Amino acid sequence: APVPATKSVASPTPVTKVSPPTGAKPAVYTGGAVRAWRWPTAGRVLRGYSATVHKGIDIGGKRGDAIQAVAAGKVVYAGTGIVGFGELLIVKHNEVYLSAYGHNDRLLVAEGDTIRAGQKIAEKGSSGTDSVKLHFEIRKEGKPIDPQRLLPPR
Repeated sequence: APVPATKSVASPTPVTKVSPPTGAKPAVYTGGAVRAWRWPTAGRVLRGYSATVHKGIDIGGKRGDAIQAVAAGKVVYAGTGIVGFGELLIVKHNEVYLSAYGHNDRLLVAEGDTIRAGQKIAEKGSSGTDSVKLHFEIRKEGKPIDPQRLLPPR
C-alpha cells in the first residue's frame, strides 16, 4: 500500500519569554485540562463580573504593566476588530476554555502562536477605553463565567 507523504509544519513565531516563579515549571499548551489558573496581571480589581452587564473583570494598573497568559494555550485572535475591547487577545486553552485580554497598549504575540502559562503576552493600556486597565474574561464552552471563581485567591 502507498505510504502518505509527511507534512512539514512551520515552527511558531518566537515570542517573549517570562520566567516562571522559582521552582515552578511553566505549563505547556497541550489542549488538555488546565491544571492551574494564574492571575493575568498585578493590580486591584476595579470592576467585578456581572452575568447581565459586565462579562469579565477590570484590573487597574499602569500603562505598560505586564499581562501574562493565565494558562497555556494558542492565540486565536489578536487585533482591534471587536468593538469595545481595543487591542484584544483571545487565547484558546482547550476545547472548553478561552481567555480574553482587552484594552492592551501593545500585543507581544500573534494569532497562531502557542504560549506558555505565565508568559508575557501584552502590556496594559487604555485602547478602546478612557483609563488604563485590563478587561479580562474567561469563557467556558463559549459562555462568560466569573474569572474569580477559577483564579487563585490573592
